[in-house]
Amino acid sequence: MKKLLIFVCFFSIFTAHLLQAGTPKDFLVMGFKIDDIITLDPAEIFEFSGAEYAANSYDRLINFDVDEVSNIYGGVAESWEIDADGVTYLFKIRKGITFPSGNKLTADDVVFSLQRVIKLDKSPAFILTQFGFTPENIDKTILKIDDYTVKLVVGKPYAPTFFLYCLTSTPGSVVDMKEVLAHEQDGDLGHNWLRTAYAGSGPYTLKTWKPSESLILNRNDNYWGDKPKLKRVVIRHINESATQRLLLEKGDIDIARNLQPTDIQGLSGNSEIKIRTRAKGAVYYLGLNQKNEYLKIPQVRQAFKYLIDYKGMEETILNGKATVHQSFLPKGFLGALEETPFSLNVEKAESLLKEVGLEGGFSVTMDTRNNEPITSMALAIQATLALANIKLEIIPGEGKQTLTKYRARNHDIYIGRWGPDYMDPHTNADTFARNPNNADDAKSKPLAWRNAWDIPEMTKKADAAVLEKDAKKRAEMYLEIQKEHQQISPFVIMFQQIEILGKRAGVDGFILGPSFDSNFYQYTTK
Repeated sequence: MKKLLIFVCFFSIFTAHLLQAGTPKDFLVMGFKIDDIITLDPAEIFEFSGAEYAANSYDRLINFDVDEVSNIYGGVAESWEIDADGVTYLFKIRKGITFPSGNKLTADDVVFSLQRVIKLDKSPAFILTQFGFTPENIDKTILKIDDYTVKLVVGKPYAPTFFLYCLTSTPGSVVDMKEVLAHEQDGDLGHNWLRTAYAGSGPYTLKTWKPSESLILNRNDNYWGDKPKLKRVVIRHINESATQRLLLEKGDIDIARNLQPTDIQGLSGNSEIKIRTRAKGAVYYLGLNQKNEYLKIPQVRQAFKYLIDYKGMEETILNGKATVHQSFLPKGFLGALEETPFSLNVEKAESLLKEVGLEGGFSVTMDTRNNEPITSMALAIQATLALANIKLEIIPGEGKQTLTKYRARNHDIYIGRWGPDYMDPHTNADTFARNPNNADDAKSKPLAWRNAWDIPEMTKKADAAVLEKDAKKRAEMYLEIQKEHQQISPFVIMFQQIEILGKRAGVDGFILGPSFDSNFYQYTTK
């Protein structure tokens, strides 16, 4: 009788497991590499995964259509006007938005949120400070007219779309002023609290975040816009593509975000799995630190560009996840240069190295995020550099480790992926081709600064391009900058990303946008 009871209990548990197979019907469960998340404060977020989180949990002042990026439409701001002077913008704030705290969203929250970005001055602050906003003038340049009207005054008559696109980015997120200030400590504007907490009004709210482990979002049942279809989004940090594939096949996750080519091919015959792709604005590149005695030599920089097997990596390691691209503006942006003058040419590289007496080679290190495809790309580059006697030591680390070192410009070489902060061409020109101050204590720290590349003349050209209102002339200016940049810069720009995800056949509505912060969960159904 005892054995029978044990058997019945075992059978009941087994049957219950079968009945519960797969993910809950009102949950979206994703496998995704989220080890780059450092903070949840939209005034500080400057990483791919963190920006995607913010896009789904915070409302921005305005938005753009992911399928027609020239279509900019209202978010928190339902409409706006631009004065004839070209520097004054008047935004009408949407009525009827309520934060989860119960506080009403008004012009006070918008003004506080934008001023807070300026005052905290974290990594993404430059997206707003480039328009002349400073802690000293924000009371006169970012101000409330009435409870539902906000006025912004920029420093110059920039191309209007440039400013509007910047407001669609993460620093344009609106936070709950009362809730944030209730957690303020020592004048930090609630920053220490908000790094791990939530104060938005978006379609999803934060439930929990465990760094390099999981991120869980709950549906905002009081959301003012289109209500999310699913109750909860569970994002599991899963580093390995093979593990993501296995869990997807078993039904333990609904979407796999980081599948590599071999696993994508392995899923091709599975009718329960569908593969989706979307060209993104992100580019893969090498940053060569100009503080290094070898990498600062122009011929060495040029040699590196001939020691990359672009086609080989595109066809094997990347295999559908990226395409060869060698300029800082991604294809699809105004003025993007699509010429690809570099290919693997060891003889050319050796000739360049011989010009400066380095035919015997030298040794350098490369900080490398320990995931795919970055790791495999690093190994391939290590092999082709060796053909010209350049010995490359790969230093692996988690995303936040490699980024922290890179931002302190303590690297030799950094291999990374850069995505646009907004959809205007200045977003990449500003970081790859501008460096207003190359000093170690500079306030502005774009990628050119991170790699200690001092370029006063190119900076002037980029500054001029952003003021040009004629789109055709502006495109020509960016083409000229890119052609020069392509030949002389310490950046080896290699590929433009194509995002690929695998999903269960019954999962629909997940939006893949053109940038890393335009992937949206709220329309997903199962």
